[in-house]
Amino acid sequence: MENTEKKTVDLRDDYPRFKPEMKENYTILIPTMLPYHFEVLEHVFEKNGYHVVLLKNTTRAVIDEGLKHTHNDTCFPALCVIGQFIDALKSGKYDVNRTAVIMTQTGGGCRASNYVPLIRKALKAEFPQVPVLSVNFSGLEKDSGLPVTLPLLLQSAFAILFGDIMMSLYNQTRPYEVNAGDTDKVRLECIEYLNSTFDDGSYFKYKKVTKALIDRFKKVEVTKEEKIKVGIVGEIYVKYSPLANNHLEEFLISEGCEPLVPSLMDFILYCLVNTMNDKIYYGRKTKFRFAFVFAYHWLLHVQKNIERMYKKDGRYVPMHDFKHVRSCANKVIDQGVKMGEGWLIPAEMAAMAETGTENIVCAQPFGCLPNHIVGKGTIRTLKSMYENENIVAVDYDPSATKVNQENRIKLMIATARENQKKKNNAKA
Repeated sequence: MENTEKKTVDLRDDYPRFKPEMKENYTILIPTMLPYHFEVLEHVFEKNGYHVVLLKNTTRAVIDEGLKHTHNDTCFPALCVIGQFIDALKSGKYDVNRTAVIMTQTGGGCRASNYVPLIRKALKAEFPQVPVLSVNFSGLEKDSGLPVTLPLLLQSAFAILFGDIMMSLYNQTRPYEVNAGDTDKVRLECIEYLNSTFDDGSYFKYKKVTKALIDRFKKVEVTKEEKIKVGIVGEIYVKYSPLANNHLEEFLISEGCEPLVPSLMDFILYCLVNTMNDKIYYGRKTKFRFAFVFAYHWLLHVQKNIERMYKKDGRYVPMHDFKHVRSCANKVIDQGVKMGEGWLIPAEMAAMAETGTENIVCAQPFGCLPNHIVGKGTIRTLKSMYENENIVAVDYDPSATKVNQENRIKLMIATARENQKKKNNAKA
């Protein structure tokens, strides 16, 4: 008689998992996104017993590998990350039998929540033995998530805060430096200094660290010429990653502009706000809500103190106050809109306009529907609210040429110069 009994298949057995004992002898590859922040985070993970390597392969070969191993409708950030992992594993620099890769998962209505399965599927073709770790606070990938201890969490939070400060100071110094290369030298010195604060435990004294960073960048000799300020907003990966945005910050500096990039901590606060709003808007409850509320208010408190340090020194413009950014969102779009970067993108553009940065590049990655809606879709509203708002939406995808992207940005800069000229004439 035929046996019709059904067998249960555990799909989790289809992929390798990162086990605690692997921590000692495995190398973990981190994708490029924020060079300022991730070089410090790399040291933080090393301090907590992980051997991590921040990938810096950013050639066209990375994009080609991504195209080979993903569906042609996959969003551009996922393609970049997958391509970078596979290109690195093929380089021969790493023992693929003792190498893992790591990726964050937001847990929201975005393909970023599905990056880990996408990476696994891509690796299965050539490197099926390589585990994929997930960093998330949404309960995803419980059997392959990175164990986040309280010390690691606190140190990572401070690393992000310090990375934001360093990024802000760098972008306000580099365009004006008298001697080429001075700002980059200071940045390297600051990374070494920040790493030492995690070695001796002094990172908790964040006010002292903030002052030390400001003092180091102040030593760079700068000119007093007036330059166009250009904000960069958009999907989180394309907004920050030089690989994805064709080194957008470098290009703006080469065109005589000062780039303004929102802080990564704002995105983290945005995620915390969304978790808090879930109960108000959708009646969704979470057992960690109290922890999220506490983290939100504590991070706001630290961010506010850092802002005071900037104002006390007086040389540099402080980063945006997140409370102000959040209030700007309500003028454009409801805070219930949280798919992808949701209300944060129009909020950042409005906050920039209200603080004197009217020229903005909105980075639009291929395949990111939420970003196109809340980014490009709100530009008309923003221009009606702020008369001189000068926004260009630039598409980033595998087939887009760097020349076309830069030409669109150059047109925006030309308009910015005309507007500046009119303002100067009016003042005169």
